[in-house]
Amino acid sequence: MKFISWNVNGLRACVGKNFMDFFKDIDADIFSIQETKLQEGQIDIALDGYEQYWNYAEKKGYSGVAVFTKLKPLSVSYGIGIEKHDREGRVITLEFEDFYYVTCYTPNSQNELARLDYRMEWEDDFRAYLKALDAKKPVILCGDLNVAHNEIDLKNPKTNRKNAGFTDEERGKFSELLSAGFIDSFRYFYPDMENIYSWWSYRFRAREKNAGWRIDYYVVSERFKDRLKDAKIHTEVFGSDHCPVELEIR
Repeated sequence: MKFISWNVNGLRACVGKNFMDFFKDIDADIFSIQETKLQEGQIDIALDGYEQYWNYAEKKGYSGVAVFTKLKPLSVSYGIGIEKHDREGRVITLEFEDFYYVTCYTPNSQNELARLDYRMEWEDDFRAYLKALDAKKPVILCGDLNVAHNEIDLKNPKTNRKNAGFTDEERGKFSELLSAGFIDSFRYFYPDMENIYSWWSYRFRAREKNAGWRIDYYVVSERFKDRLKDAKIHTEVFGSDHCPVELEIR
């Protein structure tokens, strides 16, 4: 089975580039997107053979996630059950027979860390949500988690040490998630691979120089690791400031 996750940074713009070509070529069983920047009815996207599930932010042109799946889920839920978190359209959970599939667009701590305190609350609540799911059956979490975990995960760790996405606080919360019984699938297969990123700023020709960050993930329950086949980052795919990430399972 093949899963894809992609922060499209505005689905309408991405569809105007090469979204549909990649979608058809990759032929994923489940395809998740983040940062759709849509309200209901603003796009009609025909994806033959796929069920579509959307979670929109209350604020227009902001956040939003979607999941397109060939596999019919047993149930679907939106958000994490906490109102202050669930207004921003950040989470969809699909329940299948032997796992939960969660797509997430984690809040950005923003310039000057204006939202870091809120981000810390989110991290604790979201981790509790994942642990409650994991108590029932294994979890596959994907999405833009807005953190580069270790120095290997971004081009310029020294100069970004106190910037959103690479603060000690955010990195610590990601470590806490892994310690709670989860695996960063890409690092499971490629613990020492350098210079592979999933996001590049639109400024300073960052993508051309590969001055990027790895902030898009597939994180899975540790007891699911025997079913992991491979993890990939599709750095060759354009259309957003992020590129798609992939997980294959047996």
